[in-house]
Amino acid sequence: QLTMSLNSSTLLNEENSEEPKGNTECLGNLELQTPSFQDNPLQQLQLASQEVLEKAKKSGRSKCPRCSSSRMFYCYTCFVPVETVPTKEIPTVKLPLKIDIIKHPNETDGKSTAVHAKLLAPDDVTIYKYPCIPEYKEKRYEIALVFPGPNSVSVNDIASHLKKYTKKSVSDSDDDCFREPFLKQAKIEPEEEKNECISSNKSEGTTLKKVIFIDSTWNQTNKIITDERLQGLLQIELKTRKTCFWRHQKGKPDTYLSTIEAIYYFLVDYHQEILKENYKGQYDNLLFFFSFMYTLIRNAKGCAGKE
Repeated sequence: QLTMSLNSSTLLNEENSEEPKGNTECLGNLELQTPSFQDNPLQQLQLASQEVLEKAKKSGRSKCPRCSSSRMFYCYTCFVPVETVPTKEIPTVKLPLKIDIIKHPNETDGKSTAVHAKLLAPDDVTIYKYPCIPEYKEKRYEIALVFPGPNSVSVNDIASHLKKYTKKSVSDSDDDCFREPFLKQAKIEPEEEKNECISSNKSEGTTLKKVIFIDSTWNQTNKIITDERLQGLLQIELKTRKTCFWRHQKGKPDTYLSTIEAIYYFLVDYHQEILKENYKGQYDNLLFFFSFMYTLIRNAKGCAGKE
């Protein structure tokens, strides 16, 4: 993210000098291809006060409290705010399910928005650096992968598709119930034991518990998405949201979202379509850093006469 001087001309020059890269959902060309900004599309968000970020911007770079590296706003390697941004002044968001972010090892840390999720929802977000990722197969009836593809479904179709995955998972895992030595299990008759296992899996499978997002340059996506550990997962695509990301990939649809946008919009849709609850801004603070940087870069472009 913005780890350079916040002087407007310097910011623009450094951004445009970068090699073309991108995020799985939206990245590619790192030119500042901000959309048409007649109005700020993020201005309706219910955000915590960003005064702490304004002060940090004026102060310039500060040290990471863990690694002592010089950073702006937060350390993108330690996932903590810098010394000029007190943790208590950063909002915390509670998510309705767990988020795993799989990051390609060659993805530039400072340009990824994935760290925003970890900073703002630390209890519910885990970032893994590929190829060190969990085994998801045994829990595939309660896990989904957000990634566009020919077999991907919309958020409002999650429930019906998870039922199919549940039935398949139960039939595939019947034998798994008997792998532990009987000495480690309660004394249950074999038929009762099997029924209990199936019943347990069915009840667990009715609810989505974890969602996976991939954080990678577009050209590096294939290696991760074809990993055998991700095969067989329900795949979800966000087709109706438009990106505000300043590194949007040139020539790609504006529905290609940055990682933090994808997480945010997925959760909003999930809240309304699956939880069937009115959305009242519960996850807006996931865009706490994103919206600030969006405005910052938009203003920088205006100052440089490039808007």
